[in-house]
Amino acid sequence: MEMHFDQHISRQFNEELEGLKTEMLEMGGLVARQVADAVDALANADSELAEKVLQVEEEIDRCEMELDEHATLIIAKRQPAASDLRMVMSVIRIARDLERMGDEASKIAKMAIALTDEGTAPRGYTEIRHIANAVRKMLDDALDAYTRFDVESALTTLAEDEQVDMDYRSAIRELVTYMMEDPRSISRVMNVLWTLRSLERIGDHAKNICEQVVYLVKGADIRHGNKKNLR
Repeated sequence: MEMHFDQHISRQFNEELEGLKTEMLEMGGLVARQVADAVDALANADSELAEKVLQVEEEIDRCEMELDEHATLIIAKRQPAASDLRMVMSVIRIARDLERMGDEASKIAKMAIALTDEGTAPRGYTEIRHIANAVRKMLDDALDAYTRFDVESALTTLAEDEQVDMDYRSAIRELVTYMMEDPRSISRVMNVLWTLRSLERIGDHAKNICEQVVYLVKGADIRHGNKKNLR
């Protein structure tokens, strides 16, 4: 009887952990869609789509709060240890990064509305598309690595952030030079610069998710660069 009870509790606990993971991945899908829509709204001067992105922000905030609540209940009720505790902690941390990505997507949507109102496509859209494609791929790959507990894939995706940072710095240099040559463009190009900054930050948050994959699987905290003996 006691063994049956223990098995029942264990099965419930596993279901709760799996449910927590599923909630987080659903939130990730929502954020990925929001980022994609924000960039499309800007590239296509679609203020209606940009407004929809802004409306989704509240739903993402709610998802984070619900995940926090569910994770806290699991910790209080189950007192998880070892890998189970790492699972709960990684979900809490990833939810925070996803929420911040949602904030950055909302900033891009606001820039899209501002640029649409100005009516003239500024310099920098090529750079936006290039960096946006890179960070969207990073986010998709990071979530996929978490789904499969794939450390190798997480480390590969994590390394892609260096290229995003390089492309970001290169784009900033080009756009600053352009503004110096044509001061009339400053207002429009500043919106592009802020958009690029938001995309770069989304890449940073995707990198953080990859670090949580390593933490979950290996129990190693690599947030400050210690990546030895992980592959």
